[in-house]
Amino acid sequence: MPEISVIVPVYRAESFLRKCTDSILNQTFQDLELLLIDDGSPDHSGALCDQIAKEDPRVRVFHKDNGGVSSARNLGMTQANGQYFAFADSDDWLPPDALETLYTALTAAGADTAGGGHWRVEQDGRREAEPGALPQGVYGCEEIRKGIVDRLLGQRLGKPGEVLNGFVWRFLFSRSVIQNHGMHFLGAYLEDELFLLEYFCYANKLAMTDKAVYHYLQNPASVTRRYLPDYMQTFHTFMKAKEALAQRLELGRDQPLWRENSCWAGLLIAVGNEFAASNAAPLAEKRRRVRGICQLPEMASAIRQIHPEGLGRNKQIVADLIRRRQYLALSMLYGLKNRKG
Repeated sequence: MPEISVIVPVYRAESFLRKCTDSILNQTFQDLELLLIDDGSPDHSGALCDQIAKEDPRVRVFHKDNGGVSSARNLGMTQANGQYFAFADSDDWLPPDALETLYTALTAAGADTAGGGHWRVEQDGRREAEPGALPQGVYGCEEIRKGIVDRLLGQRLGKPGEVLNGFVWRFLFSRSVIQNHGMHFLGAYLEDELFLLEYFCYANKLAMTDKAVYHYLQNPASVTRRYLPDYMQTFHTFMKAKEALAQRLELGRDQPLWRENSCWAGLLIAVGNEFAASNAAPLAEKRRRVRGICQLPEMASAIRQIHPEGLGRNKQIVADLIRRRQYLALSMLYGLKNRKG
């Protein structure tokens, strides 16, 4: 049995899948298997997956009807044989020693989980190092709860680098922790955040390294970059799932405004989504929709109860305009940004 199973959902990935899979199969840590989950991709990605599997016996391919990244990862977890799980997106790639770095940190500390930082890579090749969830070190249950769980639950506003993003691909996860608690991914967006929130309620010891263990490409075609017409429906589904998780695991007692904090974070995304250049709606319609979103009961409550401060410059301007209901100024701000972009 392999020690590590790397799970990669594949959808419309034929132009970059090779770079991803080569980076995994050429790792300095070789005791691994690679599971490619063809999520009903309409291009030639499925055939490419099969070809890659013919070239390396460590590769297994599963073809399924399109169901989204969560269903693909869930299938991968049910089929994986490794003691530890790692995840990668098909448009990204790993440094050569990524798995060795995580596995060495995990075993040296006697931990069940390991994590690291990552490189944020732009389309032109420029890259910027982003720190991991916590500084290098070994953390127990209480430190994990304060340093990761509490931040994922309610601390969703802050400067870039301060807010903990729900990136599953910079961790090595314990198979036993996941299976003993019947964990799975849920939803088509923000699914990573829910998974991490639950997982780190169960993890006993986390080993962190400061090394970057992943290259995260800023792909304009990815789900997190393009206009999402059903974003608010997706966000409401996410908040219901987060509420259910918080109740089941008795979270949030020390953070009475975690819901409002989460709604503010979702609102900032919603506004950016509506004013996205890829949204073909007229500007007046974009403003109308943004006004309507801000007037939703949960968003209006968040706006009344929390006054965000100390955000990154652009987000702070957007938050201040939202609070003042200056929707025309908002549209002008994003119009200028889109023209520059």
